[in-house]
Amino acid sequence: MIKIKTKSAPYYNIGQLRVDYWNKLKIETAELARCHKGSANEKRHKKAAKELIKDLKGVECFFASPGKGRIRKLENTLTRHEHTSLSNLVAETTKQLVGDSFKSNPDFLDYDEQSIESVEEHEQYNSVRKNHFEVMFIDDISEQEETNLQHSLRTLRTSDDKFTYGVIVQRSFQDAMIALLFNYNIQAVVVRYAPPYHSKGIAPLIKPYIQQVTKLDFSSQSETDLGPIIGILIKQFRPELDAYYVTDTSLGHLKDSTIKSFRRIFYQTEDIQELHLTIMRGISERYNTPFFSALVDYSRKPTGVFHAMPISRGNSVFKSRWINDFGDFYGRNMFLAETSATTGGLDSLLQPTGPIKKAQELARDAYGSQYTYFVTNGTSTANKIVMQALVKPGDVVLIDRDCHKSHHYGLVLAGAYPVYLDSYPIDKYSMYGAVPLEQIKSKLLQLKDAGRLDKVKMLLLTNCTFDGLVYNVERVMEEVLAIKPDMIFLWDEAWFAFAGFANNYKQRTGMFTAKKLYEKYNSSTYRRRYSAHVKGLNNGDVSLLPNPDKVRIRVYATQSTHKTLSSFRQGSMIHIWDEDFRRKSENTFLEAYMTHTSTSPNYQMLASLDVGRRQVQLEGFELVEKSIEMAMVLRAKVNDNPQLSKYFDILTVHDFIPNKYRETGLKEYYTRNEGWNRMDEAWEEDEFVLDPTKITLFIGKTGVDGDTFKNKYLMDKFNIQINKTSRNTVLFMTNIGTTRGSVTYLTNALLKIADELDEEFKALNDKESEIRQKRIHSLTKEVPPLPDFSYFHHSFQAVPGVPGGNLRAAYFLAYNEENYEYVPLNECLIAMEKGKTLVASTFVIPYPPGFPVLVPGQVVSAEIINFLTVLDVSEIHGYRSDLGLRVFKESVLDRHKTTTSIGAMAMGVRKNK
Repeated sequence: MIKIKTKSAPYYNIGQLRVDYWNKLKIETAELARCHKGSANEKRHKKAAKELIKDLKGVECFFASPGKGRIRKLENTLTRHEHTSLSNLVAETTKQLVGDSFKSNPDFLDYDEQSIESVEEHEQYNSVRKNHFEVMFIDDISEQEETNLQHSLRTLRTSDDKFTYGVIVQRSFQDAMIALLFNYNIQAVVVRYAPPYHSKGIAPLIKPYIQQVTKLDFSSQSETDLGPIIGILIKQFRPELDAYYVTDTSLGHLKDSTIKSFRRIFYQTEDIQELHLTIMRGISERYNTPFFSALVDYSRKPTGVFHAMPISRGNSVFKSRWINDFGDFYGRNMFLAETSATTGGLDSLLQPTGPIKKAQELARDAYGSQYTYFVTNGTSTANKIVMQALVKPGDVVLIDRDCHKSHHYGLVLAGAYPVYLDSYPIDKYSMYGAVPLEQIKSKLLQLKDAGRLDKVKMLLLTNCTFDGLVYNVERVMEEVLAIKPDMIFLWDEAWFAFAGFANNYKQRTGMFTAKKLYEKYNSSTYRRRYSAHVKGLNNGDVSLLPNPDKVRIRVYATQSTHKTLSSFRQGSMIHIWDEDFRRKSENTFLEAYMTHTSTSPNYQMLASLDVGRRQVQLEGFELVEKSIEMAMVLRAKVNDNPQLSKYFDILTVHDFIPNKYRETGLKEYYTRNEGWNRMDEAWEEDEFVLDPTKITLFIGKTGVDGDTFKNKYLMDKFNIQINKTSRNTVLFMTNIGTTRGSVTYLTNALLKIADELDEEFKALNDKESEIRQKRIHSLTKEVPPLPDFSYFHHSFQAVPGVPGGNLRAAYFLAYNEENYEYVPLNECLIAMEKGKTLVASTFVIPYPPGFPVLVPGQVVSAEIINFLTVLDVSEIHGYRSDLGLRVFKESVLDRHKTTTSIGAMAMGVRKNK
């Protein structure tokens, strides 16, 4: 195994560095302003300020605001020894930068005040607040030409414009790519002519943060090709951006790839006003929210309601003496938008033709799918829709056993045979990891050897898991398609809806990978590679590459938009990238969608999905990056604080992922001595990676179990909500709504808990201390091993001796209470030793870990009983402590086996006929 040395940096990202350096400059210039002229202190602070300005110059050149203009002004002010003015200017800039005020206030920080031509223009800039963005021009022009360009575009603005923008110019290929990585505010890129490849000077300060750029190598390409290459790379790095190309190349000589890479191609002779209007139009189209806007318009119309829903328009609420406080709490707009109408400007979710259809099409473009459907009753329902749409009774589905329970119930509804896949266990923390690729392939090859590969329809995996384990989606799909070229993939991305808007993350999403593989397998380059690969195989060798003539890309992803992005609760989406959808699956999908979707969907939820899509297209790149930054900051705070690390440990990569699944050798994201490890290589290469926004806090050293810690300390004392606990951990999550203040609040809460634990430990007498130490030992050392899936009883096996079980038959067999009995947990092992086979008649799901340890038809193993016996959790669904474990009667199993065998024989006779 080749270990790649991981590079580290003192800051997690350039945003963290940028804010910190501006704050350092604020402190130095404030001290400078207080110094006596000619003093040693003045010289020292002036030198420090000069160095910081120089460092910031190498960063701000990639931003329009504050940008180069503000840096020049600082340099000039420092040269003139106007130290008080310098201090005030830096303080103002830092405040605007930290508060993000420059994004919505057209008081452009990138322009010197002298460049504003009139008092009226100055007042207009400062009095009107509009959404502000930046446009990057890529062109090797002079400073004067840049100023002229900015002036020309500024004169085209009108008071009626919905948006304003600043202009930033990058003069080389490398500088342009760095700006794309650094600058969240860029919403449009204009590539003019042929930029040179190499930057004229990359500041040493930023080099640790531009590995994605420095590893690119297009230096051998001619300059005429670099512009089109940038267009292609924009689609990979920042696909939400509008890209435009200005060229003199005739249309007949432009490559198809160039035409497809840009939203529009201009010729130098065309008016710059046309470019300006096109840029504004592109932003306006992304800003458009068809359904939300239609709902707002509808709510403003005077109507007479002679339909269902007395609550519509708020009439039954605001006229009431008894529930008008309900109306006051939610506000009148909520009720004005509450309607069951599907006409009058609105639309039907079940058969959309208007604003809902347009909203779903915009979501499709944002998430990179071929089709996107809104779901208003959660991803649990989305999972059942996809399952019922694609598999039928008798089909085989490979599924990770510790997936969400909705998938198991979906299998029951569909009548498909599950082949359960076991994730590797993380016993120490009472949780499961993810399913190794080798196990998936092993099950597939077993089914192939048994002649059952044609029955295999779907592979279903959770990505990312509740605890943050993320698959190498491309590797999984490629190696599975080499065995089963028409496999359908369902990626449960309930906790991963945000991933499509960060460059590292999107590489491990279903939609991004589906498109990538489709283009790859349809390329001549891949065909040549596959042909050479096949020629090199010996007799009996199995190809490791998919056959391009047989492979079909069929990928589905279900996402809980409400979990990680802006949406009301239960707002979810189904994304589809299926080249056979229209031909094979559209009708069955729509039938399943009709089956599970309410005829009275919540319009506010649909509007929130529409608006949430707008948000991620315009600021998702920034918000997701900041949520990761907040997670990293929290990790560092706990790691660096001796009082916190006394009781708490933030679990990191090596705690969750065994060495053999980490080819790059990355162990942790942050260490006090080395700083931040760059995770780019790991996210590209490793079989599994850890999503840093899922922060698992190990609390075993407190002597308090996870459930008690959540309720007694976090909720009762600090009103801190968390998602999950295990026996000795609690899980925190950062998201696009997490602020620096909330991270600080959590840190302070943990510090207070640590102080309280100190006092508790001091107050314990010898006996109490002994009890507490035993409890700590139990939580840190005496952890019950997590059981694997055993096997289906032969009565419920699809084919004897072959993976796959008849979950549906077992599930419904338990509908008759005469078919099952209860066995007390402490008697199960005794019964098994006497030769009795215990077969579960229901799902048994302990919380934690929150996944089934038993499913209907599964044989109960000694490992499962031992696990349930020592498990000290209060919530176990499907198990009654007063009665015991619910299992099938042995007589029922024998009878069911006979019936099943006769049925199978009858089917075989009919098939032979």
